[in-house]
Amino acid sequence: MPKSSKKKKEKVADFSKAKLKLGKGKQLPSNVVDTSFKARSIALPTQSIAIEKDTTIPTTRKKQSFDDLISLMKHYNANTRKDTILSFRELFESHPGMVESSMTTLLGACVRLIGDEDAGVRKTLLSFLSWLLPLISKEDLIPHVPLLVLFTTSAQTHIFPEIRIDAVRFLDLFLELVPESVVGGWIEGNPGHGRRVLEGYLGILSAGTKYGGTEGAVQATSTASVVLSPQSKFVVLKSLSTFLAHVVSRQLRSSSNATSNPDTPAVSLPTWFLASSFLSARTFSAYELLLQSQSVDVRPQLDAEHSHDDFICMPDFVTGSSATAWSLNDLSGLSLAHTESLIRPNSNSSSLIHLARTLYSTLLASYLDCAPVVFSPSANPPEAELNLLTVTARIMRTLYGSILQNRFSVSLAEEEILCDELRTLLGYMTGYFPFRPARRDIKVEHAFQDLNVIYCELTALLVLVSFRRQLGDISRKTRSQTPRLSASSSQVKHEGKLALQAGLVRTYVTRLLLGEDNSSAQISRPLIPTMYTALLPTIWALLNQPKESHMRTQDEAHSHTVLSATLDHAIRTTSSSAVKVLTVEFVARILLLETETDYCGHFDVRNTGEQEKFQEWILHLPRTLWEMGPHNLAASEVIFCLAYYHFATHRPCSRRSSDHCYVSSSVAPS
Repeated sequence: MPKSSKKKKEKVADFSKAKLKLGKGKQLPSNVVDTSFKARSIALPTQSIAIEKDTTIPTTRKKQSFDDLISLMKHYNANTRKDTILSFRELFESHPGMVESSMTTLLGACVRLIGDEDAGVRKTLLSFLSWLLPLISKEDLIPHVPLLVLFTTSAQTHIFPEIRIDAVRFLDLFLELVPESVVGGWIEGNPGHGRRVLEGYLGILSAGTKYGGTEGAVQATSTASVVLSPQSKFVVLKSLSTFLAHVVSRQLRSSSNATSNPDTPAVSLPTWFLASSFLSARTFSAYELLLQSQSVDVRPQLDAEHSHDDFICMPDFVTGSSATAWSLNDLSGLSLAHTESLIRPNSNSSSLIHLARTLYSTLLASYLDCAPVVFSPSANPPEAELNLLTVTARIMRTLYGSILQNRFSVSLAEEEILCDELRTLLGYMTGYFPFRPARRDIKVEHAFQDLNVIYCELTALLVLVSFRRQLGDISRKTRSQTPRLSASSSQVKHEGKLALQAGLVRTYVTRLLLGEDNSSAQISRPLIPTMYTALLPTIWALLNQPKESHMRTQDEAHSHTVLSATLDHAIRTTSSSAVKVLTVEFVARILLLETETDYCGHFDVRNTGEQEKFQEWILHLPRTLWEMGPHNLAASEVIFCLAYYHFATHRPCSRRSSDHCYVSSSVAPS
């Protein structure tokens, strides 16, 4: 039988040679053994037995030194970077002496993480710097501020919106510790990084970043296309509000050589709203010094050689500085900026005007977005929208208040534009005023009360500007170049709206001074110093209404009602209250107006019909003086100054012999 073909093929395969093909290597036999190997080196320099470790170097619980931690700040893993920051705090808490010597190296490594893409790293870094930077003296920290601000402003323009918002939080920390270094240079041409910080704010808000000049339309050049949530927008606007507050404060310090006095109250009494009622800035400055603390070496004296003259000689004012002491109110309730010492327009005012016009649309949009939700009559507002609307109102007060209250810092055309913008903003707020929460909540009630006070301040600002124009006491170069137009229908309409707003404010302020709370609370709360100080421009605007005016209401006794409520509140306030010294000084100042020959306001103490109330207030001063004792020297000094000027001045109309005898016998030691 022939062999099968299968066996033939197997026999041939055993002795056949495999053909080599191009591009393919030689095939290995099936029983080959792989003898190849690989070798790698492992470097352990820190674990070498040949190197002796220095046991005196401070380390963490993980045996990491400062140099080890610095090297880990650049680690590719986000958790490692975050743990490194926490290790730095552990190291410095155990060895606080290392903080000062390692500050330059540490901050140089930390600033690169301000714009880190991991949110946990940024949050941990912010917490660490919030703990570390307050431990450093201000003198040692200032040299490092340019580096910190440089990386922070770079993060403000990051492509990711979360990093931009966190950069604003870092700015809040720097504004709290070294505000002068952050704000400095916010005007073009001045040294500092403030301009870059401001442009970063505007870029995040999409409000425009071009500041080539102070004239012309604002150019919006921001590339931020992401719509901010109410929470994020609140973070930005709150930081911007703090920035602007420090800008105004810096402007005050640059224009006034203020001297500090430890006996002055924590909240100083503003007097800028009285400036338009004097014929000149010089006489107003002299009036300001009447009740100034005697620790400042400016003491008005009667001229002995001309005792028959009906004026007070003030040689210190003529030969010395006319600066007055001032202190800025708390940032959560900043009142209208005290800029009465500014008598000439400058670059600061021009920049503030341009900034106000730039932010106008942003502020208006923020208010219109939040108002329907915040002022809903059916439910209390969400916290985010309420905070956003409150900080928007504070920015309005800071910007428009610091500009419009100074009659020399703005031209007539610019004043008209700013007043129109402010009228528009107040017009949208008027429909909800006075602001009341739907349900009783302490936190919401405080926020609404702040909004009510801000509305009163802004309305008083428009009233004072209107009266200032009617008095014709505006000395600007542009006034002679721009003829004043006759009253038009639009002007009459504006005055009618302002009269309505002033009437609403009058009712609110009167009830507030009388202790009749406008909210749903059963027990009214006493006024705090910052709130009382913020209400003073409003009170004066209502008291100083002219008899012949478009804003005159049907009842001419309205101003007397405000005056009566003011005097009742001044008498009712206890001597231990922090508001007492403010009430004493304010009432004393309006009493002393009749002793000023250059006073030209409409308010006249002799024609108010409240002489009995004034007499009651004067007669309660001795009791107040004895109750305060040595605990409030500033208020005691104001009372003695008032007694001196009110009774010693050569004006028969202002001297009451019975009051004089009672006060003299009450304050004299027995």
